[in-house]
Amino acid sequence: MTTQDFSFGKFSANTFYSALNERLVDMAEVGPGQRIVDLACGTGAVTAMIAERLRGARDSVIIGIDQSAISLKQAMENLKDARDAAVQFVQSRVEQISDTVKESVDTVFFLNAIHYVSDKDAVVSEISKLLKPGGKFVFNTSFYQGGQPPETTLFYRKWMFKTVRILRSKHGLRPSRADKVESRRHLSADQYRELVEAHGLIVVKQKIDPVPVPLEGWLDISSFEDFITGAIPGVPLDTASDALRQAAVETFQELGVDHVYRNWLGVVAVRV
Repeated sequence: MTTQDFSFGKFSANTFYSALNERLVDMAEVGPGQRIVDLACGTGAVTAMIAERLRGARDSVIIGIDQSAISLKQAMENLKDARDAAVQFVQSRVEQISDTVKESVDTVFFLNAIHYVSDKDAVVSEISKLLKPGGKFVFNTSFYQGGQPPETTLFYRKWMFKTVRILRSKHGLRPSRADKVESRRHLSADQYRELVEAHGLIVVKQKIDPVPVPLEGWLDISSFEDFITGAIPGVPLDTASDALRQAAVETFQELGVDHVYRNWLGVVAVRV
């Protein structure tokens, strides 16, 4: 049994990833005196960004929600010195947000996670009900139709081809294409717009953020469980991760590149 860490922690520590989340938090224009939910907050990196922007606003409340008790424990430790705004952490699934937060809120952040939700209609409906009139729903994702720029197609093809070849030659294994996970079912930007509009929200800001991801970023995402099971389903995590990482290095070397672009879709929608 492996004790390897397959959490999102390594990838989320990348500078480029923090920077793109910072840009989206700035797009949301949070203000003093607000009640804000950070949905799927993980270890609290985005929660800390929000708290920083509310510095001095002692009547503000930030509620971080995540289903992982381990992540929440780390989030509480990371934000133990955040005194300007009241920061609370609650263990809950995103689908149960209305049971978790009883009072309406000004802003709901849901960063880098909406693509994992199987019933997006239900979750966006819950978020819309929770928002005050004029409240904002803020989310982003790189797992959408458009996340991979056309010029990166060769990189992905070579990376996956090499990964499968390594699995077959070294371990006698193949991915199981029947085990497709929700993050592989990509919506388009227009479909996300239609999704939020169906629940009484209007998109007021939308941005495509091209991000140059260095090799280290691809190595780190290859150590994240949800990415591994999406890219190489049906293979033990440690074996699939090792193959993805080795193939990423080989592909970067073969193509002679030091980064590969990935597009993030960022959306700010307002409840009417």
